[in-house]
Amino acid sequence: MELTAGLVWLLVASALVLFMTPGLAFFYGGMTRAKAALNMMMMSFVAIGTVGIMWVLWGASMATSNEDNFFQIFANPFSHFGLHNFTDPADLLKVGYAATFAIITVALISGAVADRAKFSAWTIFTPIWATLVYAPLAYMVWGGGLFSKDGWFGQTFAPVIDFAGGTVVHINAGVAGLILVLIIGNRKGFGKDPNHRPHNIPFVMLGAAILWFGWFGFNAGAAATVEQAGLIWINTLAAPAAAMLGWLAVERYRDGHPTSLGAASGVVAGLVAITPACANVSPLGAIALGVVAGVASALAVGLKFKLGYDDSLDVVGVHLVSGVVGTVAIGFLATPTQGQAGLFYGGGTSQLVAQALAALMSIIFTAVMTAIIAYPIHKFMGFRVSQEQEVVGVDLSLHAETAYEFGIGGHGGSFQPLHDLITGNAPASSQDAAPAAGKTTEAATGKESVGA
Repeated sequence: MELTAGLVWLLVASALVLFMTPGLAFFYGGMTRAKAALNMMMMSFVAIGTVGIMWVLWGASMATSNEDNFFQIFANPFSHFGLHNFTDPADLLKVGYAATFAIITVALISGAVADRAKFSAWTIFTPIWATLVYAPLAYMVWGGGLFSKDGWFGQTFAPVIDFAGGTVVHINAGVAGLILVLIIGNRKGFGKDPNHRPHNIPFVMLGAAILWFGWFGFNAGAAATVEQAGLIWINTLAAPAAAMLGWLAVERYRDGHPTSLGAASGVVAGLVAITPACANVSPLGAIALGVVAGVASALAVGLKFKLGYDDSLDVVGVHLVSGVVGTVAIGFLATPTQGQAGLFYGGGTSQLVAQALAALMSIIFTAVMTAIIAYPIHKFMGFRVSQEQEVVGVDLSLHAETAYEFGIGGHGGSFQPLHDLITGNAPASSQDAAPAAGKTTEAATGKESVGA
């Protein structure tokens, strides 16, 4: 078949969205402590492997097929198993585009449990969660076709608008992260240890830049017309720009100084908020939405200390909060030129009610299903490393590597130093880099080496 301009753009957009997951790895990796940076990045990278394979085998059939659906919750995973019968190259390209959404959604969850999750448990969790939570929610919202309004949500609540994944991606990931935190528990010293701070802000800024770059494909990949693509592009520029300024204003007023971390986080909050609304609000609406999202998320990230849940990298405060803001705000800001009008454009309350119900149903579905998946994993194999492993650092205890080489004889990228720590034969420089190694390494490595 002829490679049309639309298919070329979808091909480019798919690559942009896949690039977002390594960007997320930098964003999250920089926000962790130095001794957990590689593990954090690996949690994003392994999601590409597990979810990518799952999507090819049965995920695409569950989420993008309209055949043999089960109560309009998900389609038959075996009707197109291994992409059987997806013979049209255009269909294969759409499947690939959808896969990148599933991958980044799963990777987003990992930030909530940074520094303390077993890599083995995370690797098992990712394809199960994508199968039982992501694929069904995608089917319920989009109805077997990316960005359609034909899903169960739309038929039940009126035409729910979620163009690129406010419910399916961000509310979904934010709620899943919260449930994992509640099951796994807080990091040692949470709220008291001053070392629980980002170790590499330039990595965070780089990751945010890559995410923003890729998000133009994320939002505009399924644009039906050039006019719609232009609107989405401008909105994807305006909302995160406004959210960044909103976040910085909160920091300046509350803390006395704006921060680089706040700028990066504000950008992501704005990107999250505009995701469901990108094709249905005006540029002025996008700016207003971005400001609200930036302020709301900046205020929300501090709630974890008051409420006592250790969302390490603010997945709940950014993705859940801004995801809800963006999804519900459509009920106010949707323009009549793009379909159903919102309350501020004379459309009444019907769209607002539909958006609020969709957000609520997404929260309930994800919370229940994530608990059903995560609790047995935690109960039978353990989802959390030991305190000794956490103190030594999950990079060294789980992967036998560290992110940085601090002088001659350090640990960077080598398996040998871990062996030296276990046997007590570490050279002086290695022992200096891991104080009290003789007291901690057996507990820090022995248990996890079996299953991780």
